[in-house]
Amino acid sequence: MSTELIPILALAVMFLAATVLPVNMGALGFVAAFFVGTLSLHMSSDDIIAGFPSSLFLTLVGITYLFAIAQNNGTVDLMVRGAVRLVRGRVALIPWVMFGITAVLTAIGALGPAAVAIVAPIALGFAARYKINALLMGMMVVHGAQAGGFSPISIYGVTVNDIASKAGLTNSPLTLFLGSLLFNAAIGVLLFVFLGGRDLIGRSVHDDGPEETAETGGVSGGGVPATGGNSGSGGATATKVRPTPTATDSPARTRVTFDQVLTLVGLAALAVFSLILDLDVGFISMTVAVVLALASPKAQKGAIAQISWSTVLLIGGVLTFVGVLQEAGTVEYVGNAVASLGMPLLVALLLCYIGAIVSAFASSTAILGATIPLAVPFLLAGEVGAVGVIVALAISSTIVDVSPFSTNGALVLANAQNVDRDRFYKQILKYSALVVAIGPLVAWAILVVPGWL
Repeated sequence: MSTELIPILALAVMFLAATVLPVNMGALGFVAAFFVGTLSLHMSSDDIIAGFPSSLFLTLVGITYLFAIAQNNGTVDLMVRGAVRLVRGRVALIPWVMFGITAVLTAIGALGPAAVAIVAPIALGFAARYKINALLMGMMVVHGAQAGGFSPISIYGVTVNDIASKAGLTNSPLTLFLGSLLFNAAIGVLLFVFLGGRDLIGRSVHDDGPEETAETGGVSGGGVPATGGNSGSGGATATKVRPTPTATDSPARTRVTFDQVLTLVGLAALAVFSLILDLDVGFISMTVAVVLALASPKAQKGAIAQISWSTVLLIGGVLTFVGVLQEAGTVEYVGNAVASLGMPLLVALLLCYIGAIVSAFASSTAILGATIPLAVPFLLAGEVGAVGVIVALAISSTIVDVSPFSTNGALVLANAQNVDRDRFYKQILKYSALVVAIGPLVAWAILVVPGWL
């Protein structure tokens, strides 16, 4: 078997083992990286470890640590109440508010993971508080980041437009931006319809407050039913009872404390330094968390234990293995094989799928930089429309950032509240597989095929 194909086989075995057995896939990833890297590629341990996503590790730990402190001192509840007031208590509008906020942040130049890191904990806190499907809320945040991610001043937009310009390809920055915006907005509509959004219409937290259920196991955080039933119902299968006022709804709890003010200042600093000054989200979030811990030691009690360590292991192990896969030349091998087929329409479709599959585990920016150049030879031949292919490749390579192995998906998984973490991971994984399977095909059919006809 060729060196390039061995990592693919190992990846398939990892998925199978993690699905059948209760073993963290990250642990399997470290083992696979060690054996494949050492025995097949003759890599040193240092070279294998070099693939460990240290930046993502710091981001996950820093963000979850910071928001654990914010949860403990009541700041998250304070922000949730602010979101409620923003939409005048209409629960159904909250997922769209989160979608819009994240889209605006990325459209004005914020990195997608930075925007998701700030918005996701707030959004998922709201989902847990008001029994909204956690998968709906988390995916709306991620797709919001992708919706604004290809504006002419965004990182993705600048990257794609620069690659197309240097290759001498016809390109339209506005089409790229609007294509991604509308595509992700359409996905948002489908998510809202099928993951319980319709059940939220007409609900007002001011009128009824958060819903309670007579069955303690009837709702699993974020409105995902803990037992069988319609997963899109937002927990509607449980018997609803009239809620009673809770502590978080009482006037006494609406008083803003010094710790909460300090936390809000810290979160504002996180936004300014990471989004405007483009400093590392992980370092900034960790710095803010440590400052809060020093200022109020009681508020950070137990916060370290609330860090999503199982998620950190999962992401760290899988992405370390992906580094070995890239070192083996697997991505380049598959890409070159596809590009040599000589059938422009089929090549475009296969490149969309390559971008989607690989980007689900690796950097979307890096994948965009690899797949678009692979498409240049047949795009210059003029047999298919260059603009349509570029937009389709861009969309296919980024909508899969919902994957729990990408930074955005990992942030959603790590910040979900009151959920069965393993079950929620599998839900995100299934949704990611659906996006990878269908997304590139739809993008190709809408954007590439008309240009060929």
